[in-house]
Amino acid sequence: MEHIGPFLFNGIRFALGAATLLFVVKVKGLFEDKTVRLYDGKTVRLYEDKTVRLYDGKTVRRVKLPTADRQLPTASGILLGLILFAGATFQQAGIVYTTAGNAGFITGLYVILVPAFGMFIGQKARANLWGGAILAAFGLYLLSVTESFTISKGDVLVLTGAVFWAVHVLYTGWLSPRTAVMRLAITQYTVCAALSLIAALLFESNTLKGIYSAIIPLLYGGLLSVGVAFTLQIIGQKKAPPAHTAIILSLEAVFAVIGGLLILSETMTDRKWIGCAMMLAGMVLAQVRVGSRQLTVDS
Repeated sequence: MEHIGPFLFNGIRFALGAATLLFVVKVKGLFEDKTVRLYDGKTVRLYEDKTVRLYDGKTVRRVKLPTADRQLPTASGILLGLILFAGATFQQAGIVYTTAGNAGFITGLYVILVPAFGMFIGQKARANLWGGAILAAFGLYLLSVTESFTISKGDVLVLTGAVFWAVHVLYTGWLSPRTAVMRLAITQYTVCAALSLIAALLFESNTLKGIYSAIIPLLYGGLLSVGVAFTLQIIGQKKAPPAHTAIILSLEAVFAVIGGLLILSETMTDRKWIGCAMMLAGMVLAQVRVGSRQLTVDS
């Protein structure tokens, strides 16, 4: 963020991620049998992506792929891309005005927001969620609100981004088992990249020198953060419940503080350390339940 604006950073990294994933998919397709499994459980061989050769054990016939199987990933990927654009934009813009450590912990609040939002789609919330929310909220106060009761602009932006990340986790959890995950990933990355690049042209003044100076973070963000990490999240959410996903992703907060200290030479006051500890405790409490015999992660 010392060299280019947040819109351009997101635009380039998500474009790199989409291009990388598209290349992997194309190369992988050269060496594997192109079969898919429809919602009714039948195994089919792809033919021009619109019709398939259906094998029922004895005969072979060509049928059209159902509309839902062809169109759902594209339409859903566009909507997911819009949500991703909002979350990534607010988070990246917030990092301009706050530390990486603060951004990581505040973003991690989606571990509580995910089950809280889940209440609106019929998921139950027990007392541990509210206890965790109270702990995390007080931790956020110690981490971000100064003794003069002010909060930085960056922390507010990152907190807004956390809301969109929570929605992204919930929607991805619903979509992944129902869609072709690679097409879903490529579509949302492309949408996010396009919107970010358009916004960069309209609202930022960037230079080629700035892009060159930020090339290492851009390559890491595009090839590893987007191309690898985001894609593995989508694949993993085919089986992992959203609440489980949220608590695993909340480790971002821990790595953000460690990275900020070791790489960016950021400093943490005692007040901030206590706030981080309370937020992490609240995140964990919100996701676990104590049974009569064992401690389990809430689903």
